[in-house]
Amino acid sequence: MAEARATLKYLRISPRKVSIICDQIRGKSVAEAENILALIPKAGAEPLRQVLASAKANAENTKNMDPEKLYVAETHADPGPIIKRFMPRAKGRAYSIKKRTCHLVVVVKEKEAE
Repeated sequence: MAEARATLKYLRISPRKVSIICDQIRGKSVAEAENILALIPKAGAEPLRQVLASAKANAENTKNMDPEKLYVAETHADPGPIIKRFMPRAKGRAYSIKKRTCHLVVVVKEKEAE
């Protein structure tokens, strides 16, 4: 079975926030997933929509798949490297701040004829 994938690496948003959106579009058709992502008011929806559009374009242009039959087979947000910063606090202390990153992966496949 043919598949097309697209990835976005080092996105400066926590993988926990993006994986909530990934769960909502997994298993849906590409057209339905695009509509869902257009209406979700979360910061991770826009980069995920761009990666989905890239996966769709990869399927059409390199794998010669029919865009009407495509569905989101798998999507996940893997943790990337953590940028560590420090915030000065009272009495000479310093609290650490972890700026998390993630890698987005979207895989689209063609539905089998029933």
